[in-house]
Amino acid sequence: MTEGWLALIQQAFGLLFSLDPEVWSIISVSFSVSFAALLITLVPSLIIGFILAFSHFRGHWIAINLVQTLQSVPTVVIGLLVYLLLTRNGTFGDLHWLFTQKGMIVGQMMICAPVLVAMSHAAFTSVDRRAWETCRTLGASWLGAVWVICRELRVPLLMAVIAAFSRIVTEVGCSMMVGGNIAEVTRNIPTAIALETSKGDFAQAIALGLVLLILSLILNFMLGALRGAAQPRSH
Repeated sequence: MTEGWLALIQQAFGLLFSLDPEVWSIISVSFSVSFAALLITLVPSLIIGFILAFSHFRGHWIAINLVQTLQSVPTVVIGLLVYLLLTRNGTFGDLHWLFTQKGMIVGQMMICAPVLVAMSHAAFTSVDRRAWETCRTLGASWLGAVWVICRELRVPLLMAVIAAFSRIVTEVGCSMMVGGNIAEVTRNIPTAIALETSKGDFAQAIALGLVLLILSLILNFMLGALRGAAQPRSH
C-alpha cells in the first residue's frame, strides 16, 4: 500500500517537473482567471471599503452587515446566481459568457469582492480620521488622500489581497457550474482535482494538489511575515 502511494507521488512530481502540457494548461487557466478576477475587483473594493469606513449615510449599518454576510455565502450559491444570469434566457445571456473564462472571472469577482471590502473596511477604520482631514487640508485630492492612507495601511491591505486570492484560487463550486470544466478552456486546479479523483487518475490529482499545497504554504508564510511586520516593536 505504501509503495503504491509512493509511486503515485513520484508520478505526480514527474508530471510537474516534466512540464506535462495538460497539467500546466490547468495550472495556467487557474492562475490567469484568479489573477484577472482579483485585479479587476481590487480597486473598486478598496474604494467601497474606504467609503464605508470614512462616511456615514442612511443604511450604512445595513451595507456593512451585508458585506460581512456575503463573505460566508457558499461559492456554489454564487455559481448558481452567475449561471442564471449568464444562461441563454438570463439577463446577460446575450454575452455568451457561460462556460467561458470570462464567466469564471465574473463568478470569482463576486466571491473575492466581499472579502476585499470587509477586510479593507476593517483596516481603514483603524486609521485616525484626522489623517484624512490633514491630507485634504494640505490640498490633496480625494484620490490622492486615499492613496496616502492606503500606503500607510499597505500591510493590512496586502493581507486582504492575499486572503481574497487564496479564497478564489481554491474554490470549486462556482468554477464547476459557470466554467463547465472544459479541458484547456475552463478546467482549473480545483475542478480538475475533483474530475481526476472521480476517474481514478490520482497521479494528476496529487500533482495539482501539490501546487495548491505549495501555494497555500507560500501565502501563509507571507501572511505570517506581514502580521509580524504590522505588530508594533517594543523599545
